[in-house]
Amino acid sequence: MKVLLLTGLGALLFAFYWNDNFDPASLQGARVLLTGASAGVGEELAYHYARLGSHLVLTAHTEALLQKVVGNCRKLGAPKVFYIAADMASPEVPGRVVQFALDKLGGLDYLVLNHLGATPAGTRARSAQATRWLVQVNFLSYVQLTSLALPSLTDNKGSLVVVFSLLGPVPASFSSPYSAAKFALDGFFISLRRELDVQDVNVAVTVCVLGLRDRASAAEGVRGVTRAREAPGPKAALAVIRGGATRAPGVFYPRRLHLLCLLRGWLPHSRAWFIRQELNVTAAAAA
Repeated sequence: MKVLLLTGLGALLFAFYWNDNFDPASLQGARVLLTGASAGVGEELAYHYARLGSHLVLTAHTEALLQKVVGNCRKLGAPKVFYIAADMASPEVPGRVVQFALDKLGGLDYLVLNHLGATPAGTRARSAQATRWLVQVNFLSYVQLTSLALPSLTDNKGSLVVVFSLLGPVPASFSSPYSAAKFALDGFFISLRRELDVQDVNVAVTVCVLGLRDRASAAEGVRGVTRAREAPGPKAALAVIRGGATRAPGVFYPRRLHLLCLLRGWLPHSRAWFIRQELNVTAAAAA
């Protein structure tokens, strides 16, 4: 009976979250600020937006990688592409990034937050120093970028698209500081969506939950510990773009992650069983 109930509810929620009226032409000329654009899903997002004719400001930590992505975007037909190398671990950087985007594009239609940071080299994963760094990169910089871009997004009836991993809504073992930062993101943006609705502000908030991200820096930290496969960059990126363009409240890729998120609160023992299937328990205990 529980299985039937969950299956039916899952189908209803899937129909609600997956709004399939995507019109590629709606992104022609759209002004997009994309973070974490130098590799993985972020790089693929940049290429999709370029093919669709969007104007882009790309940012990431490594300038050489950004320059390569910018060159590829121009070849794919992006009418305008600019970049700014930025380290989101510095609290003053988000302001510079948003101002750069506003200066270059004259306004924003989309803010796509996709950057991430794993534990810095040379620090213990659970140390206060590592946690502080992770919270700044993976949470506070998202809040700063959002607050600074929101006036322009409001003027243009734009969209906020927030990309993060399953470790936010469903915290797992051996990732406590990172999960804490992503859990905060989940709460912040869901709350923000409700506040904007109450204030009748026409800015969409799309929260995108992906499987194991295909950024080497993120995947390396759990190599041998998780059995989960990486989320294929092009397909995951297209799911994010479709969700943002249709102003869907949520995107899950792969789609089965939605069920796992639902199980978090309802069936804690089943959730633990699902998580164990994703972990190499022997390697995790030794980590």
